[in-house]
Amino acid sequence: MEDGFYTKISEMEPMMPTDPAGELDDLAIDVIRKSAGISAAVHPVTRRRVVELVRRMNSYYSNLIEGHNTHPVDIDRAMREDFSKDPAKRAKQLESKAHIEVQKLIEAHIEATPGTVITSKSFLCWIHKEFYERMPEEYLVVQRADGKTEKVIPGKTRGSEVKVGRHMPPKSEYLCTFMNRFEEAYDPQKLKGLSQVIGAAASHHRLAWIHPFLDGNGRVTRLMTHAYLKKAKIDGHGLWTVSRGFARHRDEYLASLAGADQPRRGDLDGRGNLTQAGLLGFCKFFLKTAIDQIDFMSGLLDLDGMQKRIQAVVDRQVSFGELKPEAGHLLRDVFLRGEIPRGEIPNIIGMPERSARRVVSSLLEKGYLVSSSEKGPIMLGFPASLVGYYFPRLYPEGVEASLD
Repeated sequence: MEDGFYTKISEMEPMMPTDPAGELDDLAIDVIRKSAGISAAVHPVTRRRVVELVRRMNSYYSNLIEGHNTHPVDIDRAMREDFSKDPAKRAKQLESKAHIEVQKLIEAHIEATPGTVITSKSFLCWIHKEFYERMPEEYLVVQRADGKTEKVIPGKTRGSEVKVGRHMPPKSEYLCTFMNRFEEAYDPQKLKGLSQVIGAAASHHRLAWIHPFLDGNGRVTRLMTHAYLKKAKIDGHGLWTVSRGFARHRDEYLASLAGADQPRRGDLDGRGNLTQAGLLGFCKFFLKTAIDQIDFMSGLLDLDGMQKRIQAVVDRQVSFGELKPEAGHLLRDVFLRGEIPRGEIPNIIGMPERSARRVVSSLLEKGYLVSSSEKGPIMLGFPASLVGYYFPRLYPEGVEASLD
């Protein structure tokens, strides 16, 4: 160490937790098993629509962890290039939009380039670059502890020393060696079976510990974790996100991260420089949070439950005179089948063609249905106004109540 900052890669050990009791293995098995089953009953087309919603949710929660609360309706508007005239609200909208776009870029990159090493310095810097090139100008300036300001350069690792709470990350001139060790230890292509799942948890902490960038380390770390889960094929086709669990248990998340920052606590705490118990504790928290989120989304995507919630929405709108009762059968059918050609709609809802068109037009106008063209097949829509009804508790209670 120099002046309290880490300079040797051995000071980052251990890279993987030791768990003689086997609890981590049991948790990892649950993650693999439950993640594999989450999308089994959902039609692939409907699944893609839900994945788009989960990306927006991931952006909401990842930014919320950083103290930036952007209303889901404002995130929806940002994705339509409809930005607030209020500068502060507009900045948060741009931040949310950036997160969603970069997550989509990451997913496309992994699909197109299977050999991508998602733990490499180049990939992590690419995430940071793509994210910060989309950020509002005011988010590119950070204030240091001495009161001076410094400009964030997209994609560039920090060139100065920082302190994060009590943690003093590696000295900036040694970042490259730490990041090379990070890549070597956590590349999911080199890990097999349960080690991949546990590696996803351990790498989340160690990247945050390295703190390679001047700003944006939390968002980059969570986006890297998303890439890791996708690369290891344990992301449930994008139908769940661990960030929701981190945000809902933010204090425990931050405390678990800080706990794994600590030095070894004596001879019974492993043989590395850092605490073995702390890393084990964080990995348990990570995997338990993942299982909780997979279970949560699995419950929401239950076919019977989802159809009942769709019908409840229609019944409510019918009572207000906003929809025809026939809309319920159509929406439930679209959910189950993924998409429906427009020519089939009159038979499905038992109405003449002209009347059926009016029902569809009303549903498209409200965003309950979507279509890629005027004559193309229809698919289920998930506007922010419906999220609280279709997916209760997806967002915090106070936010959910304001979506309607």
